[in-house]
Amino acid sequence: MTSASVPAAFPRAVLFDLLTALLDSWTSWNHAAGSEQAGRAWRAAYLRLTYGCGQYIAYEQLVRDAAAEVGLPESAVRSLEADWLNLTPWRGALDALRALEPHCKLAVVTNCSTRLGTQAARLFPIRWDAIVTAEEAGVYKPNARPYRLALEKLGVQANEAAFVAGSSYDMFGTAAVGLRTYWHNHVGLPLVAGAPPPEFEAPTLDSLLPWLGRFGLRPQTI
Repeated sequence: MTSASVPAAFPRAVLFDLLTALLDSWTSWNHAAGSEQAGRAWRAAYLRLTYGCGQYIAYEQLVRDAAAEVGLPESAVRSLEADWLNLTPWRGALDALRALEPHCKLAVVTNCSTRLGTQAARLFPIRWDAIVTAEEAGVYKPNARPYRLALEKLGVQANEAAFVAGSSYDMFGTAAVGLRTYWHNHVGLPLVAGAPPPEFEAPTLDSLLPWLGRFGLRPQTI
């Protein structure tokens, strides 16, 4: 927590990646694929397709294409969607959101269809101020448009907001927009080649509130 002697200086808004930063979608992909190795290969193929396609192509189609690329059957795709409403928040995710509600506007910026993105966001019993999906924005992250659309909906400037990423691909977009970024790198992935480093990286969300609580103070320390 922030020191009692230092007043909190939260941003006006915090934007979250949904399916990796807040929700443990890794377990669902692994279960649908039949093993962790197969799930990680499938997820890596999906990320390459998603972050490389730019203009929106149906999320469900990209998931299906990635499965075919790594040799997984159509049943794996059906299993993943059937388990969608069983996605589990990472430890500390709901507590962090509830703690931030009195201080910040909260938004989701997710590479997903509007249908599935809205369903996943509603797994958290909080009021989102904005839910922006790749389908709504018309492009996938890390194109700057989804982040900017969220800021527009929230009525805040980039320098008044922070982003919580689940993938280092996000850093291309947040750097372009000017969003300071916390990378919740739960599974210990390396930084994608060429991606700008985040301002803060951690394997859990434990440091998120202290980081955000000093957002308006320079230099940032915890």
